[in-house]
Amino acid sequence: MPTRLGSRSPRLRAVRLLLARKGHRKSERFLFEGPTLLEEAHRSGLALEELYATDAAYERSPLLRALDKETPLFIIAERTCSQLSDVESPTGILAVARRPKAALSELLREGRPVLVLADLNDPGNAGTLIRSAEAFGASGVVFGRRGVDPYHPKVVRAAMGSLFRLPIALADASELGVAANEQGRRVYGLAPRAEEPITSLRDPAPVLVVGQERGGLGPWDGACDRFLSVRTPGLTDSLNAAVAGSIALYQASLSRPE
Repeated sequence: MPTRLGSRSPRLRAVRLLLARKGHRKSERFLFEGPTLLEEAHRSGLALEELYATDAAYERSPLLRALDKETPLFIIAERTCSQLSDVESPTGILAVARRPKAALSELLREGRPVLVLADLNDPGNAGTLIRSAEAFGASGVVFGRRGVDPYHPKVVRAAMGSLFRLPIALADASELGVAANEQGRRVYGLAPRAEEPITSLRDPAPVLVVGQERGGLGPWDGACDRFLSVRTPGLTDSLNAAVAGSIALYQASLSRPE
């Protein structure tokens, strides 16, 4: 049976801290919300530590009632739920899970593409690229330590469940360069003005580095062996990072044997 919590519960104060980058990194837990992500988490086998729901959400969700048998579930007021949410229209369902850990070396050991987000700051782009990485068979995604946190609430939402299934590692440019060299992996940086087009990519397991649309790769240049561009016949001289990265992942998928 669920436990009812008052708005001043110490447990809820701990959950509020997960809305901040420092809070969820320090506790190694993250917060997500909504019935769709809850279903994706359950389908993906993600271990949930706690569930929070309003009375109305609990009554209309068979999955919540089923999970209540195995996961601590707490009933909270509508107003309390709004204070824990970062969306305009809270769904009444919140979940807390532990941040999965993956080592950079683990991602590089597999003979599949690896996507690297070179300190990308836009959470929407980051989440979309996680989805594309899973769709095109990448072994995982590497987030630059100075970019958006992979468990930022907006990244989690944009990834639409792929974050629950795809290994995520953190690294800086020097760490990537050393690890890729040790594993004998080639690193390709996406650069709008690179002379070599992305269509020349024939590596079935590239390490693809995507930077900011305007800021480029920055210090990640030094970790790259080659630079590739996504050619655009139109007047646009650069593409959104999520679009460019997704095109590169698709191109890499064409090089893999059926």
